[in-house]
Amino acid sequence: MDSDGTQDARGTHARPVPRPAGPADAAATPPRPTRAPGVPPMPDGSAFLAWLRAPRPEAAPGVWRFGYRPRPEQEPERIPARQLLSGAVIAFLVGWLVWSLLWNGYLGGWWVLPLELFTPDSWRHSDDRVGNAFLWYGYYTLIALAIMIVVGRLGRWGEVWRRYGLPAWQRAAPVHERPPTPEEDPARWNHLRAAGATDAADRLAAEAGRGLMRDVDHARIARAWQGVRSGRHSLATFTAAVLTDGAAACLHPSGDRDLPGRLARHDLVTGQVRLGATADDPRNPYAYRDTGLALGPDLLGTSLLAVGPAGSGKTASVVWPLAESLCLHALAGRAAVVVVGAAGAGLGPVDAYDVVVRIGNPESVYDLDLYGGTTDPDEAAAVLAEALVGDLADPHPGGDSRRPTTVLAQLLGPYRAVHGRFPSVAELRQLLDGTPGPLGALRKALQDGGQESLLRELDARERQMGHPGDVGGVLADRVALLDRPAFAGFFDTSGQSRPFSLRALDHPVRVRIDLPARGHADASRILARLVLAQFTASVAVREDRSLFACLVLDDATGLITPEAVRGIQRLRSGNAGAVLTLRTLDDVQRPLRGPLLGSIGCRMALSGLTPWDGQDFAEVWGKEWIEARDVTDRQIIAETPAGKAVHMLRRVITGHAPTARAVTVRQVERERWSASELAHGVPPGHAVLSLTTVRGEHAPPLLVDLRG
Repeated sequence: MDSDGTQDARGTHARPVPRPAGPADAAATPPRPTRAPGVPPMPDGSAFLAWLRAPRPEAAPGVWRFGYRPRPEQEPERIPARQLLSGAVIAFLVGWLVWSLLWNGYLGGWWVLPLELFTPDSWRHSDDRVGNAFLWYGYYTLIALAIMIVVGRLGRWGEVWRRYGLPAWQRAAPVHERPPTPEEDPARWNHLRAAGATDAADRLAAEAGRGLMRDVDHARIARAWQGVRSGRHSLATFTAAVLTDGAAACLHPSGDRDLPGRLARHDLVTGQVRLGATADDPRNPYAYRDTGLALGPDLLGTSLLAVGPAGSGKTASVVWPLAESLCLHALAGRAAVVVVGAAGAGLGPVDAYDVVVRIGNPESVYDLDLYGGTTDPDEAAAVLAEALVGDLADPHPGGDSRRPTTVLAQLLGPYRAVHGRFPSVAELRQLLDGTPGPLGALRKALQDGGQESLLRELDARERQMGHPGDVGGVLADRVALLDRPAFAGFFDTSGQSRPFSLRALDHPVRVRIDLPARGHADASRILARLVLAQFTASVAVREDRSLFACLVLDDATGLITPEAVRGIQRLRSGNAGAVLTLRTLDDVQRPLRGPLLGSIGCRMALSGLTPWDGQDFAEVWGKEWIEARDVTDRQIIAETPAGKAVHMLRRVITGHAPTARAVTVRQVERERWSASELAHGVPPGHAVLSLTTVRGEHAPPLLVDLRG
């Protein structure tokens, strides 16, 4: 039996004599398949190479650079089509009239005087009919061309040709890019060849041509090459990895080369993710109109705040695409991302993350380290105090928020000295409540160990417990929110669980933390403040700051505290950023709104904003000088009988009295976006977004279609 299922004649049976296939045979016998069923076609690298070789010119902040074609900074003056065509036709008729008058002698014969002055009489009066015709009709043609040039300039024939002629058709037709030269081709990895890694460059170029390389592979290998250039890795190690694994070299620790699925458009060469398109609106600068709007680490490094009511698209249009982009950067070894949101908030599939912490879910594989992985009691006390009572701190300048930190440090230091670890939630609650048993046992252990300095800390804590203004009771009440049966298996400090610590941000890790959404709103806010405080503290002490770290908070309600604002201000210097969303700025205390908007470089106001929220955005975006035109219509009064008759006739025809228009042009200062425009002038699915890069480049507030 052959592989195609036909019987092979063997032995005494001779093969049948083949005969020509008729129409019936051709219809009954299907063509032999080129590959087995279910086997994918052979890979083709043309799509990847086309993506890699696409132009990405330098552009203003926020412009989607993939295939971008720069536009002028100022909008060219565009004449209305009706006015342009009518002017061209009128100019043609005027030129025709002038030529008719000259040709028929109504204007005299002066226009042939130059020919008579500069040519000999023998040329004009010779018997050579061909020569005379060539001389005279050549002069007539020259005069006609001069008339056409003059009327053509007056009638803007050149603009008509550019707008409706062949140039317009060429602009509408697809432009085929010139293939790059071998020296310019990014698929040949010339920077590797220049450094002596020719074998590695040949292997990568061959894998790209066969379709075995993806955009994440290209970005990951480029990141590994940066490590070679900076001295973190050796050239021999890099070359050996590429020759062994090809496009799969230098894999992410998870072994993944891509995400399970993608929602948005990504360009890992520039590091951008496309969120939408800027609207063709007069309020947008001309260079930004009808261009793609994209964000990358260079913009997220100044942090992003998105404000809009529920249903305005914060999660689906902003948070999810950004989280997806940061996860791709993590797979390429460029970034570490922590995404925090309520369970089921739509932050991507579980398979897209390395660590998923489901607080309150017994099936969660990972736990959350309550103390951020630190061994310093003072640092742990500062972070925990911010999480527990940071929202109760005085937001005004000069407010003292150090007292809760001191109270926690007076307990955490002695406990760690005795037990070698920090207390669990239940143990910390007992210590803050002043329960005699745990405090007495802790005191005895310190006395037995001769820890005099820590005994003084514990004595000070016991003396303060009876004072009316002691914050220990408030801390105990907040800790009690975490000491619930739903969280019984979490925040373990005995080493029996797998706690995740934000100290892991030195590695390209993808983390998602699901907060309990139902029945534990206060506990969720405490935990979100804890993650934010640990994040700002961890990125400041990272050893490798070439790795971009980003915290994505799907709902920052109740998280904005004075210390949080100061922490966000310090993120830019640590090559880190934060993405925050709010339903309204009323969720932030009034004294903190200005500092928050001032410390964040990228600010987004989505449709449905309230006027008082719009007022805060209008103030932070400031004003600009514009050219205002005031038009005044003044009625013309006729004094003569003939003028009155003409005015009466004009009024009968037009229905309006004759007027004279006066135009006044002046420079005025106006808000870029007023509170009323932000509240009522932003269409559904749109947002107004201002951008600032880590290098200090600015983009004015732009009206963006998040669905584009």
